[in-house]
Amino acid sequence: MKSPNRASRPAKSPQAHSPRTFGLNLRAQVIQTLAQVVRGQSLSVLLPALLDAVTERDRALAHELVLGSCRQWFALSAVLAPMVSQTPNPIVEAALICGSYQLAYTRIPPHAAMSETIDAVRQLNQPQAAGFVNAVLRRFQRELSQLSAQLDQHSSLPEWLSQQLLQDWPDQASALAETLRGAAPIFLRVNRRQYSRAHYLELLGSTGIEAEAISTPDGIRLQQSVSITQLPGYVEGWFSVQDANAQLAASLLGNLDGKVVLDACAAPGGKTAHVLEWFQPESLTALDTDPIRLKRVEDTVQRLNLTELCPITYKATNAATWPAPQPFDAILLDAPCTATGVLRRHPDIRLLRQPTDVIQTIALQKRLLDHLWLMLKPGGVLVYVTCSLLKAENETQIADFLARTPDARELLIDEHWGETRPNGRQCFPTADGGDGFYYARLIKHTAPV
Repeated sequence: MKSPNRASRPAKSPQAHSPRTFGLNLRAQVIQTLAQVVRGQSLSVLLPALLDAVTERDRALAHELVLGSCRQWFALSAVLAPMVSQTPNPIVEAALICGSYQLAYTRIPPHAAMSETIDAVRQLNQPQAAGFVNAVLRRFQRELSQLSAQLDQHSSLPEWLSQQLLQDWPDQASALAETLRGAAPIFLRVNRRQYSRAHYLELLGSTGIEAEAISTPDGIRLQQSVSITQLPGYVEGWFSVQDANAQLAASLLGNLDGKVVLDACAAPGGKTAHVLEWFQPESLTALDTDPIRLKRVEDTVQRLNLTELCPITYKATNAATWPAPQPFDAILLDAPCTATGVLRRHPDIRLLRQPTDVIQTIALQKRLLDHLWLMLKPGGVLVYVTCSLLKAENETQIADFLARTPDARELLIDEHWGETRPNGRQCFPTADGGDGFYYARLIKHTAPV
């Protein structure tokens, strides 16, 4: 089964793409959401709308069916292909994936999974396809014992990404694909200006929540599923949700006390807030191209009670062209990327990303690096970050930048985490650990060398 071409950019307006849910069963609402992903919309918009629309009792199942279907999409599509003679429309394709996901990966009784899915197809105005979906799912169920090995062996990645990982990381590609099929752990970063990690762990334990400290100074891994907003101290700003490897950025910038700092691609604000939790800059400027996303940065800083530490400027602008009013002592460039390192948290990326996105992203990263370097004071430090696993966006990008920039030099990241690369340091996702991130630290010489 081959999916149609998909757009690679998320929707701009949640209202414009809210699913029609009145009178639909849960499977129909899930299938409708998945079909919109097939058409090129992002789950960052679609999933919150779906979870708001379903009953509280159904939210966990809706969440599981949407994310699980996306995680296993390409494996399921591969084994369904011989059963499907032509490319189905997005609703039918989503129904087949959702139905087969339930049969292969959940404990939902097969008769319930199939009947609910077929009813959903009818409810979504595809009555002529109901018999076809029924026949394919029944065949899938009959042959599942023979198909299981094929499902397990498939990378469940789009072919272009599977090949690129194999080219970039031949020794790790198989393990990476397997890890990326799973769900990511939930990590917290304790706001050290509000609470210590040791005390917050005690507080969690006293409320019956299992959690443990991780290797980052303020990090905690939750060991059970919880509602984040119901955790103690959420409203008071005692913690943030942030991946373990994302928590590494702030420490690489050096001591920022009294410094003029730029967070060049700041949304959603986790790294911005982390800088303010650790340091007291002279000033901090947070940029993002999207005003709505930039507002999330401001809201995050306010929730964590960090607004009074230094003057903070929020500016919705293109960091690749922005004329800074002053040079900066330190710049954090959390660069746009294909986000291949965070597929566990954002499994729709599997369907949304296309090979052409890599080329476009590399070009944007180059423009950002070249322009922001002009904004950096001599002796200043720029930390380059991506959540990508692709060398072209990471070590190759930095090698090319160093080759064309005479006053740039790399500073070694001498840490225990990740893997040292010819340029920078790469973190790989692991089953109980953080996501895939890349870091490079650059210093600007006072004169070309």
